[in-house]
Amino acid sequence: MPTPPFRADHVGSLLRPESVKLARKAFYEEGTLDVEGLRSTEDEAIRNLIRMQEGVGLKAVTDGEQRRSFWHFDFMGFLDGLTLEQREPEAGAQFSGVKLRPTIPVVDGLLDFPADHPHIEHFQFLAKNTDVVPKISIPGPSALHFRVAKQDIAPKEYQDVEAYTAAIAETYKKAVKAFYDAGCRYLQMDDIFFAYLCDPKHREAQKASGEDPDWLIDRYAWMMNEAIKDRPDDMFIGMHMCRGNFRSTHAAEGAYDAVADAVFNKTGVDIFFMEYDTDRAGDLAPLGQLSKGTQRVLPGFITTKTAEMESIDDLRRKFDEAAKYAPLDQLGIAPQCGFASTEEGNDITADDQRRKLELVVKTAESIWGGVEK
Repeated sequence: MPTPPFRADHVGSLLRPESVKLARKAFYEEGTLDVEGLRSTEDEAIRNLIRMQEGVGLKAVTDGEQRRSFWHFDFMGFLDGLTLEQREPEAGAQFSGVKLRPTIPVVDGLLDFPADHPHIEHFQFLAKNTDVVPKISIPGPSALHFRVAKQDIAPKEYQDVEAYTAAIAETYKKAVKAFYDAGCRYLQMDDIFFAYLCDPKHREAQKASGEDPDWLIDRYAWMMNEAIKDRPDDMFIGMHMCRGNFRSTHAAEGAYDAVADAVFNKTGVDIFFMEYDTDRAGDLAPLGQLSKGTQRVLPGFITTKTAEMESIDDLRRKFDEAAKYAPLDQLGIAPQCGFASTEEGNDITADDQRRKLELVVKTAESIWGGVEK
């Protein structure tokens, strides 16, 4: 079996086919489908998406997050000590021109990673149905701090931010071990809130809540490193950063300058997926903070938000620019984000999605001579 990192890869989430959308509605809203029927529909969709990913030439595949409603809350909601609440619509996170569904995480007990967390089983199903590398993506540790309001943290022990973030790191350390024990050798943790802390609006919001955004950046890097530092040598950790992705909209802007050193040099992560499809992400100069060695950055020059296809010539020119800051040998290509960070999905078609993934592979072949080089 091939071994990460790969020159061509993708973030993880994929559009839900109509069969899955209908099955989820029938199960969760209408009560007309039992859990076996839902699981059977999801299983079939995942097998089809595995074949699609393998067919375009990818060497790492995901389940497309077909069993989830959100990229992050589904994982968080099955942790011990955390509950998801449904509140009034205005409570939803604000994106560009639209609000996210008002699902709110509440820490009402001591955090822990349970042995029966369903994402372990999700990974095992994926692994049994592919001949290439199975990868699962979960929200990174920062999500449990950034997405949980102070007033929604009940335990007295967690009123101190250092104690709270230490508990998060310990919970994730257990998660990393559990995934490894289940056979996972490629785990991706989406720590998108590094990128949010590059946005002046989000930085000011953290200051208003009593937090120093620069301290948080270092603390988020510490949490990630604490979670993964004891992993065996044959386990690869990826990390995705973006500025929000809900129905082709975004929630943040700002270049990576404020976080580049912490992200590249303090997290201990092997593979970085970085949004770079618009000017919202700033220029490529922060790539210069990457240490020489085996770490790999996959700049997301290919967007998942629109169907318009990028050209290989333009992508090659962007990599020429990127290579001014980081060695070309430490670079690869991936789309800037997932195709469906929530079950609603981006405003593109399944055919657009496949063609984007084909372009990722063709670009890797054009620049590096293959996906595994």
